[in-house]
Amino acid sequence: MKASRENRGTARNIKDKAEAGDRSSFWEPSAHFSPGKESFYFASHDISIRESTDTYGALIWPGAIALCQFLENNQQQVNLMDKAVLEIGAGTGLLSVVASLLGASVTATDLPDILSNLSYNLLRNTKGRCRHTPKVAALTWGQDLDVDFPHPRHRYDYVLAADVVYPHDCLEQLLDTMSHFCRAGSGTTLLWANKARFPSDHKFLEQFKRRFNATLLAEFPQQEVRIFKGTARE
Repeated sequence: MKASRENRGTARNIKDKAEAGDRSSFWEPSAHFSPGKESFYFASHDISIRESTDTYGALIWPGAIALCQFLENNQQQVNLMDKAVLEIGAGTGLLSVVASLLGASVTATDLPDILSNLSYNLLRNTKGRCRHTPKVAALTWGQDLDVDFPHPRHRYDYVLAADVVYPHDCLEQLLDTMSHFCRAGSGTTLLWANKARFPSDHKFLEQFKRRFNATLLAEFPQQEVRIFKGTARE
């Protein structure tokens, strides 16, 4: 994987605060900045991702890059070809783009105000390149799941989540959302990449292990990212 960085502006300042563990202003960002752009090379394709708006949901985080690397380099272990894949907290869409390029039928989800930029990045990087056209859908963790994503119509082979754990007040809703899509008997596998930054990360991991059969698949020491596989407990 190769990556080149262009003008980051305030986006870099926001991300630096988060990586340094500065809670004071990051988690309720208010500064508006000109969109930045990141370039990557995954699955034999150049990928250009626009970072937009003044929210952490529109930035690229190390967990997403690490999970992209893992999926590209472990295609025998995790074969996404023609698999139904859901990404929760898709953000800029980088991970959904790579999953699509690897042959998956992807549904990328996030909060409504994130979807415009998410759709833009998916379209520009997958059009004419993929077996399946990726879809975008609004999903608020823990809300209206049985209405908007009822079983068994919405069943997925894999659920992807990257850097979705940080100091916010909806970690329980995040666990409920993971459990909704990865329920017992569904055959769904959850792949979760995370860089631990705060005590809430460790608490979430403990709760995750109580709800799922959890396996550590990979570690990226340089990025301080770990990737877990989870399946529902019977």
